[in-house]
Amino acid sequence: MNLLRILPLACLLAAGAAQAQSAECPLLPSDSGLSWKAMAGDAFVFCKALREDGAEVFAVTISKDSPFEPRRANRAEEAMIDGHETRWYRGEIASSPDTQVRETLIELDGGRVAHISLRANSEAELTNALLEAQSLRFRGPQLSSN
Repeated sequence: MNLLRILPLACLLAAGAAQAQSAECPLLPSDSGLSWKAMAGDAFVFCKALREDGAEVFAVTISKDSPFEPRRANRAEEAMIDGHETRWYRGEIASSPDTQVRETLIELDGGRVAHISLRANSEAELTNALLEAQSLRFRGPQLSSN
């Protein structure tokens, strides 16, 4: 087969796979200027919310369980995400102690969980990222939140 015929087909298949993965990501507000970069495995979907310049604002992993275990001592801001009361938890990056890290979990239907994480270099960046993440809408009914 001719390579010039296969290449467009491969591009269409890759675009279709990316759209299918993005379809599993939560809905972003239409006025956010963000887009998803998604990657899926057998038991998870990993979604990065990106600005137009390619900078990551936050990430969402949807799977059956999460390695993230909230610790009461790390509690930070209270939040409402897609109708669920939840709380953000502080995290840290040893190699970047000035970076502000926040994580939370949202329990979804079908025994799935959404782990949302973000990193910010300033208070303003943190505030904006939290607001944008809190505007997410998950597809389908949700059960409860952590």
